[in-house]
Amino acid sequence: MSIFGFLSLGATILGGVQQKSAANRAAGAAQRAADFNADLIERDIDLLGRQRDIINANYLVAQDRARDAFETEVQGGARSGYAYGGFDLSSGTPMDVLRENAREFEYSQKVERFNNAVTNMQINDAQEEAELNAELARMQGGAQAAGLRAQGTGSLINSLGSAAKMSYEMGII
Repeated sequence: MSIFGFLSLGATILGGVQQKSAANRAAGAAQRAADFNADLIERDIDLLGRQRDIINANYLVAQDRARDAFETEVQGGARSGYAYGGFDLSSGTPMDVLRENAREFEYSQKVERFNNAVTNMQINDAQEEAELNAELARMQGGAQAAGLRAQGTGSLINSLGSAAKMSYEMGII
């Protein structure tokens, strides 16, 4: 058996070990990249929660301001106008106008409440979608990492098989 035969045998085994090692490093890098992407997606979940808090706070402030504006500007203006014209405010047309104004205001408040609820549902859906995307990113990274590890293991097995064949052909085994 020549020294070149042993070197070739050793190089074959060493090549397989190095391919396995490289595949393991690549698998680790793939998993880290997937985890990083998932972490970024999960950050968006927190941002969406903050956005919901801001939207709800703005909604409450807008409701209070609208209520105050309705009472002082709309209803107060109607009362003043009728009183200035000499109408009795306790019955008739002035009361009908005030009631109609109140119904319109209540309707607009219900529309705003509905719109706020829809916005909150959209944020909830976006958060759930982000959670699923983060989970999917991790799963894809895990699958890619497993594939790379399997590829490295296959290379190692092939090199060991080639080394065994060479050993047999050289008469070592």
